[in-house]
Amino acid sequence: MRKRLSAIAFFILIGSVYSWACTNFLVTKGASVDGSTMITYAADSHNLYGELYFQPAADHPDGATREIHEWDTGKFLGVIPEVAHTYSVVGNMNEFQLAIGETTFGGREELGSQSGAIMDYGSLMYVALQRAKTAREAIEVMTDLVEKYGYYSSGESFSIADPNEVWILEMIGKGEGEKGAVWVAVRVPDGYISGHANQARITTFPLNDSQNCMYSKDVISFAREKGWYEGINKDFSFSDVYAPVDFGGARFCEARVWAGFNKVADGMDQYINYAKGLVEYDTTNNFATNRMPLWIKPDKKLSVKDVMEMMRDHFEGTELDMTQDLGAGPHRLPYRWRGLTWEVDSVEYCNERAISTQQTGFSFVSQSRSWLPDVIGGILWFGVDDTYSTCYAPMYCGITEIPECFAVGNGDLLNYSETSAFWIFNTVTNFAYLRYDAMIEHIRERQAEIEGKFIAFTPAIDQAAKLLHEKQGPAKAREFLTQYSVNEANNMTDDWKELSHYLIVKYMDGNVKKEENGQFLRNEYGLPASPDFPGYPEWWYEAIIKSTGDHFKVIEGATH
Repeated sequence: MRKRLSAIAFFILIGSVYSWACTNFLVTKGASVDGSTMITYAADSHNLYGELYFQPAADHPDGATREIHEWDTGKFLGVIPEVAHTYSVVGNMNEFQLAIGETTFGGREELGSQSGAIMDYGSLMYVALQRAKTAREAIEVMTDLVEKYGYYSSGESFSIADPNEVWILEMIGKGEGEKGAVWVAVRVPDGYISGHANQARITTFPLNDSQNCMYSKDVISFAREKGWYEGINKDFSFSDVYAPVDFGGARFCEARVWAGFNKVADGMDQYINYAKGLVEYDTTNNFATNRMPLWIKPDKKLSVKDVMEMMRDHFEGTELDMTQDLGAGPHRLPYRWRGLTWEVDSVEYCNERAISTQQTGFSFVSQSRSWLPDVIGGILWFGVDDTYSTCYAPMYCGITEIPECFAVGNGDLLNYSETSAFWIFNTVTNFAYLRYDAMIEHIRERQAEIEGKFIAFTPAIDQAAKLLHEKQGPAKAREFLTQYSVNEANNMTDDWKELSHYLIVKYMDGNVKKEENGQFLRNEYGLPASPDFPGYPEWWYEAIIKSTGDHFKVIEGATH
């Protein structure tokens, strides 16, 4: 009998503390409209404040060290030697257009802790970004670090992209009494896209193809020593051995990958039962047999806007559509307050876990473009709060300053800031939750307007920066791009604050103010026109009566 930490148990275990539950998609050059590589990342946690990290490039003297603090908690884990030079990093992208994202899959419970380990998954990402120029180098840096200093986290999937290649790295520690991790990294074939969302996805992998696959020397032998695998090497499945998929892994995690794939490729209906948690297993080794492929070919090449929209999904138009069941309420709200599972009469039920969720701290779409100088080619399209209603602002990887609206220290989860994008965007979304079906239309319209402007301006900004780079050097290009990124992000936040003012005026107290040609109406005497009182849809009233019977029935002949 396998001992493992199921996805349901994993969510319950971490839900009371951090609730990390993220979503990544990966896009190769041949799958994108313009030949860029892209990865996405939604950092979803009830305890994560949305801000944009920044580390400038730096030189370090001989003997310098670096403290490692767990990303989730800030806990001090230990010290490692610093390298002579570290690269500039904006969020999750460095100055060489290298980008890294992650999702936690947990995996086997007995591998979830390792005494004395120093490197947690967050530190691996940000240290690698400061030390590597390419995806392959990042994999080498990350795996060398865990081999030398131990792996502090549970199972993790990493998305790693440079301007030419896109890789998935999956890693899990060796548990107590051991040091380091077992891992596999595979390159996504050009022309294809992939994704992962809190469930390990690498199954079998090529054992003799170093151009497209790397793995730890003991990834199979370690499993044999533990008694977890007895088959032949070529049939070894990393996920099925170290993080077997179960109902929760499919319904809460893989369903998000399925939803993203379903937006850009036909034929995903064949995996709907798997996405619903109906996992089938073989009788020989208990491996899952009806899993989705690790990568697919999209029906058409994807633009950066297409990829942004992949991150905006509540299963609309599918059997799992979160806007259609009674839990959405009268205004079709596609969110459910936690926990993820609940009971009625001792029977356990679940909420859906969509790509778009209310507890997102920040998210991004990275874009790495090989035909431009590095400081210009890399764009981290960065947003805060819920992916469905955020705006992705272009943060060029060569910038040397972070916008005030995204700056670390500009507010936190317990301190509101009038200039913080995280707080301004949350002000809009949390008010919109009250009458979602009406207000989300205004939000999406403004979002499309702002993002459309950013995307339309990008070629001109690229060209201007490239000319500066050629004529006056990289420093001038960086200065120009910094000014552009900072100004646009701060202006976007101001625009969103105006949107919050508009929404509160229009939808105050459940009423709807009348408008004409973009102006609120007044009556002939100059006073505000009487608002509309839309009430609730008929189907909601019917649901109330079905639940309460005659409790609200008006009795004929009753007097006041």
